[in-house]
Amino acid sequence: MRVPIKVDRWNPDREVIDRAVSILKSGGLVGFPTETVYGLGADGLDGKAVSGIFEAKGRPSDNPLILHVGDPESVRKIAKVDDRADMIMKNLWPGPLTLVLPALPIVPPEVTAGLDTVGVRMPSHPVALALLQACPFPVAAPSANTSGRPSPTDAVTVARDLDDRVDLIIDGGATEVGLESTVLDVTGEVPVLLRPGGLSVEVLADLLGEIALPVGELELKRSPGTRYRHYAPSVPLILWIPEESGHPDFGESCRYIGMVEPVFPVDKSIIFDSVESYGRGLFSALRELEREWDGTIVAQWPDSDGIGLALRDRLRRASGGR
Repeated sequence: MRVPIKVDRWNPDREVIDRAVSILKSGGLVGFPTETVYGLGADGLDGKAVSGIFEAKGRPSDNPLILHVGDPESVRKIAKVDDRADMIMKNLWPGPLTLVLPALPIVPPEVTAGLDTVGVRMPSHPVALALLQACPFPVAAPSANTSGRPSPTDAVTVARDLDDRVDLIIDGGATEVGLESTVLDVTGEVPVLLRPGGLSVEVLADLLGEIALPVGELELKRSPGTRYRHYAPSVPLILWIPEESGHPDFGESCRYIGMVEPVFPVDKSIIFDSVESYGRGLFSALRELEREWDGTIVAQWPDSDGIGLALRDRLRRASGGR
């Protein structure tokens, strides 16, 4: 198993950052932490390097990637930025928000999946920023895991999933948000929420007013990570709504994650004290509960306020709607 290299979150070793940049420049892949989940990075302007991401993950090539930058000005080299997009970046970056913008010709089709738009983000994690600010190019990066599996929120999970398919893994500790970024399409008159994530819809609405939901296949195609089943454990996942289900029968035993105590027999449970901690710990909990288990995992369906909307989205897709 590829051994992650641990760095100080607030003061990452310059030699490790320089080594990562060198690998990216040579067309290699680097696993690195962000505030949302760990990313699998490649030179975002090198189509061949980007193709390596899809190969390493087993990711469908029609699923676009996000380009990560170390400062807002870098976005102007890869996308068209209007006044509204500029205002959003000034107010909400760095942070867990991806903006979908009109792509410039410099962005390879491997990143955009052949679309005329590109997702861009400036993460807030100090290690990610150190890496991105040292790179002379944007870094294309989806989550650093096998496609379809729960996203990695620590470096060891990256190593277990990808092993020697990644050239370097930077260990910056556990992620703080635990769910991927919010994706907002700002190419039209009204911003469209393509994927709920680490930045709540309430924050976006306070800044922008009206926010629309996607209504067509083209809008869904524009968002990374929304067109296929994602986040799934290796065993069945069933969603439980405590207020509506009474005392459900999930068989003799199951494993459980949620914020309230289960009212049915469980073999093992992980209880969170808030919706924020539930979101932060969802993916690692799914991986823990699936280990040495061939039964069912039951997950509490949360309210949709704040991070709850993103948590619902991940649970719905991880369960396949069950």
